[in-house]
Amino acid sequence: MCLSLFLASLLTLVQLNCENLFDCRHDSLKQDTEFTPDGDRRWTERKYWDKLNNTAKAIISCGTENGDWRVPDLVALCEVENDSVMRDLAKRSLLRNSNYEYIVTSSPDERGIDVALLYSPGSFAPVRHYPLRIRPVKGMRPTRDILYASGRIITGDTLHIFVVHAPSRYGGERRTRPHRKLVADRLAAAIDSLQSACPDPMIIIAGDFNDGGDSQAVRQICAKGLYDASAHAKGGHGAGGTYKYKGKWENIDHIIVSRRLKSKLRSCTVNDAPFMLEPDDKYGGVQPLRTYRAWRYRKGYSDHLPLVARFAF
Repeated sequence: MCLSLFLASLLTLVQLNCENLFDCRHDSLKQDTEFTPDGDRRWTERKYWDKLNNTAKAIISCGTENGDWRVPDLVALCEVENDSVMRDLAKRSLLRNSNYEYIVTSSPDERGIDVALLYSPGSFAPVRHYPLRIRPVKGMRPTRDILYASGRIITGDTLHIFVVHAPSRYGGERRTRPHRKLVADRLAAAIDSLQSACPDPMIIIAGDFNDGGDSQAVRQICAKGLYDASAHAKGGHGAGGTYKYKGKWENIDHIIVSRRLKSKLRSCTVNDAPFMLEPDDKYGGVQPLRTYRAWRYRKGYSDHLPLVARFAF
């Protein structure tokens, strides 16, 4: 009885960039032919289902703590293609017995990738959700919507969640910096609205910012009285961040929380379970085991590792 009450007072949130979780059907409105059976990646049904189940394994492994396991309550996902992919992940993959439901955006991103939220209905009961559209500036491609969802958690409190996938640095960090600031501006405005309506809202912002904690975009969000819980997150098997670029670990994925949740935060770590790693022969140490290394199919997981934040209520 005491154990069940203790477990009920915990909430686990996972953030993961899945790296190109595409189905293998062509969407005529999107630039997704690379991930089709006749495309450059030769993306077949078999590879698709391997990718789904590997993503499920990564999520399942985030539920282990001190020898105990329970399914993560919330999972913020980046780089998922559409609703059918999320349905397959939640209802037909290795997660099919986890009772997950999901919310997914339908963004104007040219490749068709979106963000999504998996949630356990016993831990999070959605009240409302909608996308926040980012209006591109000149020279900027359409980008992913921000997903906003609010819902009741087991304490009866309302939790506000934003799932973010900011524009990449492709074309140069300096040139694309204003694109990521647009996302930060949209988030800042949404936070202002919540804080005006509620004196001390519980807010989680999770996703791939394509920026480190010292960037203008992340600092702008934290200036609203929020805390980057993932600023110094590391793994236990050699990962110094969620993403490795030219031998250097980076924390470009973030879990940012409001003041009320900071006081309830127990830990925020990188899940670098050995099965998601491989040796980094060029730079030393380890690196994420990707689905492809360049154009070579590796049957891996992602170029990002999951972030795992645990809260006690």
